[in-house]
Amino acid sequence: MNVYQLSSQTSEEMIASVSKLLMKQITRSEHDGSYDKLVKGIKLALDEQSASRIVVAESDDEVFGVAFFNIGVSLTSGGPYLWLNELYVDPDTRNRGIGRKLLLHVIYWAENEGIKGIELETGINNAVTKHLYNSLGFHDIVSKRYGFTFSS
Repeated sequence: MNVYQLSSQTSEEMIASVSKLLMKQITRSEHDGSYDKLVKGIKLALDEQSASRIVVAESDDEVFGVAFFNIGVSLTSGGPYLWLNELYVDPDTRNRGIGRKLLLHVIYWAENEGIKGIELETGINNAVTKHLYNSLGFHDIVSKRYGFTFSS
């Protein structure tokens, strides 16, 4: 299994593979689930000027897991931080360490890039994912997240 970051030179085939995998996650949630929107978002994230990154776990040209994150600026730490938007592993390949390998790749990359911290959110009842994060040194931050969506 290979774990690596995608680039602006990523093939249309790889973008389609990542999109198909993430559609499994999105259609389970409350989001629209539009494949075209997902492909557009992935392409925007892969733009050289983007503050977003995508890391995949794949073997034999099949994508099993994906981590998607954005880099922002933290006023409290006085430097860049990473917001992990998605960490998703295909349900058929879970419990094989794929999520851990993806997350470790992100952590090592962030440390080498001078990132001051990593933040994310997960479901309140997602014990398996919470265990993964806690086992790698993540800690709880108590907050309430809000969102606003434009109609267009």
